[in-house]
Formats: sequence, C-alpha cells, structure tokens
Amino acid sequence: MGLGGACLNALPKTLIGRSTATGTSGHSQWRHTGRDSLLRYSVLNVLATVMAGLSWLHYQYLDWIARQAVPWTATDEYLEAWGTFKKTFRKPATVATGQVSFPVTGSPVIPEGTTVQISGGGTAVTTAESVTTDGVTVAPCAITQAGAAGNIAKGATATLGSPQEGVQTTGRVTEPFTGGADAETDDALRDRILAAFERGGENGNREDYEGWAKAVPGVTRAWVNPLGFGAGSVVLYIMLDNANAANAGFPIGKDGAASEEKRYPAAAGDQLTVANALYSLRSVTALVIVCSPERQTVDFTIDSLGTNNTAANQALIAQALQDMFTRLSAPGATLFPNQWNEAVAALGLSQFNISSPSAPIIATHIGAMPMLGSVSFRS
Repeated sequence: MGLGGACLNALPKTLIGRSTATGTSGHSQWRHTGRDSLLRYSVLNVLATVMAGLSWLHYQYLDWIARQAVPWTATDEYLEAWGTFKKTFRKPATVATGQVSFPVTGSPVIPEGTTVQISGGGTAVTTAESVTTDGVTVAPCAITQAGAAGNIAKGATATLGSPQEGVQTTGRVTEPFTGGADAETDDALRDRILAAFERGGENGNREDYEGWAKAVPGVTRAWVNPLGFGAGSVVLYIMLDNANAANAGFPIGKDGAASEEKRYPAAAGDQLTVANALYSLRSVTALVIVCSPERQTVDFTIDSLGTNNTAANQALIAQALQDMFTRLSAPGATLFPNQWNEAVAALGLSQFNISSPSAPIIATHIGAMPMLGSVSFRS
C-alpha cells in the first residue's frame, strides 16, 4: 500500500465520509460513489472549500489586474499613473478661506496664527493680523483641514481658541468660507484622462483651454469664447460648483488676466488662480482673460401636481431642475421646454405641468448664463 493509501486507511471513516476502496497490486484507491455525501466537517469537504476559495481569489486578482491595465477601468494610483501619460493629474483637496469678526473694547487686534473654532466643527487659523474699527475687529481666516467640509455659511458662530485681551470670545463669520474642495474622485479624474487621450496632442484649441481650466483645483466647468475681447484673445468662463457652493458655484474674484500678463489688467481671486495656471500653457501670443459668467436667473412655476404636491416631491423637482441647468446651461446658452419637462418627467410623477417658463430660455448675451431661480408650486 502506498503512503497516501496508508494515511487514508489510518483515518476514521467518519472524517472523510462513506467511501469505497478498490485496489490492484497491493495499492488502494479511495473514491466517493455518486450517491454518497461528505459529512459537514469531513477533511475532504474542508479541503474542497479551501481550494475553491483560493481559486476564487486567484481569478479575482487576475480580474483586478485586467482592470488596472486600461485607463477606463483603472483605479487609485494606477489611474493616476495612466494620467501622467497625458500630464493629467488628480486635483488635490483645497482649503476654504473666509472672514470672522469679534466685538472689542478699545482697539485690540487678533494676532496672525490665532485658532478660531467655527460652529459646525470647523477649525480655522487667522492668516493675518485683524483690523479693528468701530468696536469690531475683523480677521481673515483659513480652515485648517482641506476639503469641501470647510465651506461655512455667513453668520456662523466663531469662537476664539485662546482669549485675547479686549476681544470678546464669541464672534461670527462675516464673509462665508469658500474655496474648499475635496480631492478629485476617481470618476472625475477618469473623465479628464479619457478626454485627454481622445484629444491627442495639445495645440491650444477650445478643448485644451477647457481641459487646462478644469485641471485647476475647485474648477468643475469651463467654456471658451474665442476672440471674445478682440483679435488674439481667449475669454474663458469658469464655475466652481463644489468649492463655491455658497455662491451658487460662481467664482469669487475679479475678471482679468494672469499677473504676468502686461496687455490686460490682472484678475483677482478664483479668476486669477486660473489665469496664472493657464499662462504657461496657452498659445504664446494668446491673451487669456478669465471671467465669471453673468447670472441670469429663471423662475419656475409647477402646477397640476394633484396628490403629488408633497414636500418630498417638491424637493425632488427642484433638484431635477437644478441638475438640468448644471448639465445643459452655459454662457450664451439656450434651453428648451422639452429639456426641463424631460428632467421632471424622469421622476415618474403621475401628473405635473410646468406653466412657467413656457418658451425657450435665451441668454441675454454671450456672457450670461441661465440658472435656476425660485420654484413655486400649485396643486
């Protein structure tokens, strides 16, 4: 009898289940008949489960390798590696900045670097010494933790982290904290990488300028108006939907060109950040002017809802309309009734009627961008 047969013969039959043994030339062969079943805790049952698990893991690993092998399914650092081929990198998280004020007695100031706690859990640090006038001291601040969670609305409570002589401990946010954005997600990065591969080489066309702008942290949408300010100019409109959500996504700053550009006044704020980022990428003779779209609000009236006129459905309708504007609106755009009717119809309501607006929404000029105003409801 061979060693394997001897080992099996030494095992109680209760460990391996009912089996039959046949042999030739002194050797035993163990096998299960088709009508026998393994016991729950038999050795062969455990071995079969372990081997099946190992095989499953092997195939899962091979499947994971296949996903990382192409940019349209790659994830994490492997997706970022694909992006390097097209100089497309993940946008890092950015820090929100704002302004706080505190009542004072006399003319004290808050030193730069002072910690300020903001209601809602945010911690900020003053970025310059405060300015005191008329019994109030005002200090610019930056949230210590990068990300969209640092965007805090005007009016929030601010508390000094350490007492300052002559300064009341509790104040408020007088300018909203904006500009905070989370690190770019895999899905958003993948879209930019695939767009870069689709474009091929960069030559300063419309898609290149829009792609360069959207590579700037916080920028989510961008549009180009070629020759918008005359021969040789490129006018670029931008939106920061997440970082500047408190400002409806519109950039906070002043329209203009890069700080190194001598042919046009320099921009400020978000516009300057984008203009400076594009200065070394643009076509060498192009005058790039970064602008904020002009708000053109449009109010909606929804009626004939019947039993659908609930608070939950009203919120869904408003969200669907906002999504429609985000997807389709642009500076100088025209939106049509079928587009907003389709957006609301996708909610599956049994009945509704959008009575206003009833005609296409036309931008008043090239820089105006239609956006959702108020939404009123009637049964």
